[in-house]
Amino acid sequence: MRNTMLGAAAAALVLVLGGTGFYLLTAPADPQPPVTGFGSGITAVLYKSPTCGCCEGYAKALRRNGFTVSVRNTDDMDAVKKRYGIPQDGLSCHTITMAGYRVEGHVPMEALQKLLAERPAIDGIGLARMPSGTPGMPGPKRAPFEVYQFTNGALRPYLTI
Repeated sequence: MRNTMLGAAAAALVLVLGGTGFYLLTAPADPQPPVTGFGSGITAVLYKSPTCGCCEGYAKALRRNGFTVSVRNTDDMDAVKKRYGIPQDGLSCHTITMAGYRVEGHVPMEALQKLLAERPAIDGIGLARMPSGTPGMPGPKRAPFEVYQFTNGALRPYLTI
């Protein structure tokens, strides 16, 4: 009788843990939780293609952190990137202007918080391409996020997250 009860308890534990593991593997990830509203009082203008859904996800992440976000759809992102001096090697899907800086792509909130706290003498920061696990991008983080800084088109490392 005792072995039967232990067996049933073990089976229930496997079901519970197995279900939890399945949920953890399939649940939508929000890898960048709010960092405490550090963007309060700052307006961000996000330029994006009208068909880009991940950019809307990034705008939502900015809003959760206190930013006032204005989304501007455009069919000519190349012109936007050229106008704001985004380096060719650092391109992503959207470009943001905020607080005198340019922000390219799905930059993690921690990097924005650092930028706005320190106010370095640079043109902006970015995260090339569209890495999984960043704000607005589904999926797990697969590698460290290499955020770069740029001034006059020259890229340099800024922060690894």
